Amino acid sequence: MTSPAPNIRPAPPIIRQLDEAAINRIAAGEVVERPASAVKELVENAIDAGARRVEVAYAQGGKGLIRVTDDGWGMAPGDLPLALSRHATSKIDGSDLLDIRSFGFRGEALPSLGAVGRLTITSRRDGAEAARIAVTGGAAGPVTPAALNRGTVVELRDLFFATPARLKFLRSDRAEAQAIGDVVKRLALAEPFIGFTLRDMSDGGEGRVIFRADAQTGDLFDALYGRVVAVMGRDFAENALKIEAEREGFALTGFAALPTYSRGAAVAQFFFVNGRPVRDKQLIGALRAAYMDVLSRDRHPAAALFIDCDPHLVDVNVHPAKAEVRFREPGIVRGLIVSALRHALAGAGHRASSTVAGATLGAMRPEPSGPPRVYQMDRPSPRALSLSYAAQAPAAPEAPLAEGFAEPSARFETAAPAPEAEALPLGAARAQLHENYIIAQTERGMVIVDQHAAHERLVYEKLKRQMAERGIAAQALLIPEIVELSEGDIARLMEHEADLTRMGLTVEPFGPGAIAVRETPALLGEVDAGALIRDILDELADQGDSQTLQARLDAILSRVACHGSIRSGRRMRADEMNALLREMEATPLSGQCNHGRPTYVELKLSDIERLFGRT
Repeated sequence: MTSPAPNIRPAPPIIRQLDEAAINRIAAGEVVERPASAVKELVENAIDAGARRVEVAYAQGGKGLIRVTDDGWGMAPGDLPLALSRHATSKIDGSDLLDIRSFGFRGEALPSLGAVGRLTITSRRDGAEAARIAVTGGAAGPVTPAALNRGTVVELRDLFFATPARLKFLRSDRAEAQAIGDVVKRLALAEPFIGFTLRDMSDGGEGRVIFRADAQTGDLFDALYGRVVAVMGRDFAENALKIEAEREGFALTGFAALPTYSRGAAVAQFFFVNGRPVRDKQLIGALRAAYMDVLSRDRHPAAALFIDCDPHLVDVNVHPAKAEVRFREPGIVRGLIVSALRHALAGAGHRASSTVAGATLGAMRPEPSGPPRVYQMDRPSPRALSLSYAAQAPAAPEAPLAEGFAEPSARFETAAPAPEAEALPLGAARAQLHENYIIAQTERGMVIVDQHAAHERLVYEKLKRQMAERGIAAQALLIPEIVELSEGDIARLMEHEADLTRMGLTVEPFGPGAIAVRETPALLGEVDAGALIRDILDELADQGDSQTLQARLDAILSRVACHGSIRSGRRMRADEMNALLREMEATPLSGQCNHGRPTYVELKLSDIERLFGRT
């Protein structure tokens, strides 16, 4: 590599005005990252136009074709050229950029798409003739007559043909199609009263329907429930808790799943702010904090949550893609989510997800062994009954077990419990298997309880209540630990001084650029105060709030509960087993252990009979 001569200065760069086509292609890089981004912008335009039905079709993962058809208001012929101009929009008048009540408002989507692809818009407004306009690589053609009954059809072909370098960064057709499906499903959740259809046209013809969600009716929660079934599945809907709360101008509604219905990744988390789908790390952190006490770190909750507020309390003009928002009072929103979800989870009591029983039945299902057995006599004769009773009668005392064979680890209760016990949710204890599993009989089936996991949760909840009532004991350090921090970190930490003191961590400024840690929670024992403070600061910077200290205290209580609970292998009397069942029914969150695993499995009698072909 050669360097220029040191005494020869290069010519200074010249400031020039970029042409309109280059400006649109640059803007497209911010607005249209991939085919799914184009689908998002076009479907949002259709929703803003008052559409009741929206159909999305694509081919080759959206690279070859994207077509969005709606039955909205449409546009007049004279509006089509203006719609392709930058910053031309019907959504706002520009007088108040905080009063945003529509999906779109920037006026960038259509000119950006026309700059990087072959865009055709066909539209008709009531009382006007249908018209069409085409734009290729930023060059718009004339407005021509067209045939269309109502609404708008936007067709985008050869996306990024004008910027071939962008094509190299796109993923496979399958991955891009999956991203399009995710976008349509999020928008379908946001608008349950609008019907959505998604088609894959890659093989030609009418294509195949990938996703369909018919418009819902009824009140908001009924409509939202129906749309949740279509988008997130019936299993989620059946195991979700209704969320409804309000605080200081913010309203939270939606559904959140039970802890035992968790996922291996954060793929079932949907957030909406004033109806707009968003991916906000602060909201994700609040959801995680709400489930912190009932899920292990490798599991993720499932939820569809809607936050509604005055538009002036949230800024949606943060990013061109409008996927991020900024709240004026982020602490209120976070507190609302955490408290509402924890209240709903506590109100669920001992309930566990129905998918646990389904997985159990699937594991127990016998292998097929020929044609199904046919029972020809549902009502056997008295002679057959007497013979069957004789065959089931206790045999003579058996010889002792041969050496090397152990007695089966099961104990059965000979005295029947009170009949009313079977009417209770967890029924009446009937047996204990392998000194770890309690078998209880209910009116509609049976319950299998993991005695150690169940009692661990009960002890844990009791310890938390005691800590909340008596406070967290703090131990004073003989020599305060000095932690050097920047002035910004000190200011951020001192904003939360009262909360830290309540949890047993006392800090105070110590001259410029340092703080003194004078007390730490006694429950933690010997602790590296500097590392703890830095962990708290990292979480404050990332999420605006910190659960690090609370999480460590809860982890200690969880370990204490584990060691103080009924151990596996301990034989329990009938009254002890029934007392454990009654306490589970009265304790919130007893349906899962401290790590989110189920503490019991309920099997319906009809399901058990189906296992044996008795249906």
